[in-house]
Amino acid sequence: MEKYFVNLNHAPNELENGLKQLTDEYPVTFKKTQGACDEIIFAQDNRLQCAGGININRTRNGIIDVGYKTKTDAFRSLGHLFGELHTNTTKKYYSETSSFEMLGAMLDCSRNGVMTVENVKAFIRRLSLMGINTLMLYTEDTYEVPGEPFFGYLRGRYTQKELRELDKYADNLGIEMFPCIQTLAHLAQVLQWQDKYRDISQDKLGGYILMVGEEKTYKFIEKIISAACAPFKSKKIHIGMDEAWHLGQEKYLEKYGKVSKTEIMKQHLGKVIEICSRKNLKPMMWGDMFVCHNDKNAEITQEMIEAIPKEVELIYWDYYRTDKENYDKFINLYREMKKEPIIAPGAWNWNYFWSDLKFAYATIKPCMTSARENKLTKAFITTWGEDGMENDIFSTLPAMQYFAELAYNSKPSRELFKSNFYGSCLGNVEKYELANNLDDKFYLKKYFAEETNPSKWLLWDDPLIGLCEPHQEGISFRKHYQGLAEKLKKEIIKGDAYSKRLEFPRQIAKVLAIKCDLRKNLVKAYKSGNKKKIKELISKELNPLMAETRKLWKVHRALWLSTYKPFGLEVVEIRYGGLYNRLESLKDRLNDYVSGSIESVPEFETKLLKFRKTSKKYLYHIGSHKRAATPSAIF
Repeated sequence: MEKYFVNLNHAPNELENGLKQLTDEYPVTFKKTQGACDEIIFAQDNRLQCAGGININRTRNGIIDVGYKTKTDAFRSLGHLFGELHTNTTKKYYSETSSFEMLGAMLDCSRNGVMTVENVKAFIRRLSLMGINTLMLYTEDTYEVPGEPFFGYLRGRYTQKELRELDKYADNLGIEMFPCIQTLAHLAQVLQWQDKYRDISQDKLGGYILMVGEEKTYKFIEKIISAACAPFKSKKIHIGMDEAWHLGQEKYLEKYGKVSKTEIMKQHLGKVIEICSRKNLKPMMWGDMFVCHNDKNAEITQEMIEAIPKEVELIYWDYYRTDKENYDKFINLYREMKKEPIIAPGAWNWNYFWSDLKFAYATIKPCMTSARENKLTKAFITTWGEDGMENDIFSTLPAMQYFAELAYNSKPSRELFKSNFYGSCLGNVEKYELANNLDDKFYLKKYFAEETNPSKWLLWDDPLIGLCEPHQEGISFRKHYQGLAEKLKKEIIKGDAYSKRLEFPRQIAKVLAIKCDLRKNLVKAYKSGNKKKIKELISKELNPLMAETRKLWKVHRALWLSTYKPFGLEVVEIRYGGLYNRLESLKDRLNDYVSGSIESVPEFETKLLKFRKTSKKYLYHIGSHKRAATPSAIF
């Protein structure tokens, strides 16, 4: 394999350590050998009057001159050149610029899936080659807090040593890391330990919101802020504070009476900003407690403006809109609050097994177009792991590449996107997009941009009860999933670690190809009294489904253990165990019915109802295992 040559004696000192971190995986060498191709010579280019940018020149035979604005840009230029090497396409001259001084990514490490240090490093390498210069690990309780043994207990929390190691590794590649935590809500995993944290919880039974106004609460917040910041060189911190919808209820209401959320936020935020100021920290927070992003008629009041300290930056997160005009509107609303927002689109991996890349692209494009046109200078893309982090976090990489391309190019071509993705991620983006067809709207003649996740609810739908069956709208998914499994099989290359990740969506497709129609066919045979057909379905479909389900469990387990720390896997395995046992119960009950041991299967005689509005154009997004699996209480 050809490699680019970089002479470290002539390379800028700031690039040396980062370049060394790339050599084991990427086509770059520090020795001029027969296998080396062109030599890359890096130099900062003061002519680039922008936040970021690169100039690549092939003006001399065998020499590539790379001018860069920032350290991150130098590594983005390498990603571009690695892509050219793979596609065997070269340009004599290439340049691009970015107006974003902060271009970041946030990886959710709180929803059970805490990435191993080595996998975070793999992400850092890829993000650097995309040109992303900021990384946050979203950690609600999954970081070490000295003196708080129950904080992140049995959850795979990062140690201070691990985070220091990652901070140094990222810095070498031009990426600034800083903590992304919670200081108000989203703390259920901490507050569940009621004997330890009852005094600082707003709710009587654990809950998820801290008790505002209590001295103990602010001592706790100061402790976690100190611990979160300790491993990082950066003075920035993301303090969270989103979605505290029940703020001011329960114990707070009993003690202080009814107080407006805005007033409570003002009081609490002021206290947290005081802590940050004493530590010379630069805080940012989610903005949705001041601006409701779901409200098209949202307005800014003077009370809101006065509640927000000048020291804190606000983040306008928006994952759903596909039209630029709405992003324009909300950017202006933030400006009415005297704030220049940090904008944050999403990679759409939450409540999916594989990132919904089509919908991610459909939302990221208008978001970043609006950000550029409104001259915003800070943006980051988020990942989330709601409902147990069932997804493969690496499936978000195409969305991140697309996000980066739109920061450097207003209209990046498909070919440039594909080439740069290979250069940074060493993979074919079309393979990742093929796996996205787990949730493809194949049943429509024309794609439309709405989130929907049939693979999740088809898998977890109880095989006896069939709660989600009406939401199939009578459509058979069998041919679609059979075809997808075959296509994915062809894309898995032996010895290729990243195409091997496609084994997970392939196995899901194999399971769904059988499961999607099985209950419906069994009920039809049952209602017609055709016991012979039931026996045939047990033999030809239910037995193979049970075997493929066991295989899926093992594939998913292997993927998890190669990506995340082992803590949290128990949640996914409990789900597979439940599904397999229900399949076994289905088999036993049907055999009893066929043999005459029982007279009926009551679940098959119950008329099923839609619990969400759906149509043949819109198979609703069902967001949790619990909702798909059962109408009964499971807690």
